[in-house]
Amino acid sequence: MFGTQDLTLFIISGLLLNIAPGPDSLLIMTRSASQGWRAGSSAAFGVGAGTCVHVLAAALGLSALLATSAWAFTVIKWVGAAYLVYIGLQMLLSRRKDAAASADDVQPNTALSYRKIFAQGFLTNVLNPKVALFFLAFVPQFIAPDAPHKSLAFIVLGAIFNFNGMLWCNFLAVFTALASQRLRLKPWLTAWLNRAIGALFLSFGLKLALASK
Repeated sequence: MFGTQDLTLFIISGLLLNIAPGPDSLLIMTRSASQGWRAGSSAAFGVGAGTCVHVLAAALGLSALLATSAWAFTVIKWVGAAYLVYIGLQMLLSRRKDAAASADDVQPNTALSYRKIFAQGFLTNVLNPKVALFFLAFVPQFIAPDAPHKSLAFIVLGAIFNFNGMLWCNFLAVFTALASQRLRLKPWLTAWLNRAIGALFLSFGLKLALASK
């Protein structure tokens, strides 16, 4: 159908790949735990929008530029790494500000708008060049050699992958929010968890900065 092959295997593989933890999942869980499932879903849809960009870029051949041009790959890599480091530092510093505000009996206000959370999810995904290279390497395996319109087949497979990814990401958002409500973590423990997550984002950024094609 639409020039695809082994569609069942593609769906199963895509689900397993979406379940694998990474910066996208971590961002969704963090926003759900701190602001509820709607915030987590906002991050999830931002990630999905970023995935759409990668799929279209790969279908149009733009991702091939990242695979062949060391300069293009390096630029995107450093921008993406810098953004992940920025998110990590922002989380670490925001928690310190909250602690200072609580000490002064001031109500802390760290809630982000859904639009900003969506943008965080989008940028976290779209600025990762390894996601673009992943689509370039993974999806073509499931396009039939005799497909009349290979770009269309690529877009269809990318849409399926993204749809399944959105199901998982939104499930993750709801599950994390419910788990957070049930556990009712103490404020000091929540602060330390957020610091730990901020440190993880820093490590993701450094890992991406040191990555090679």
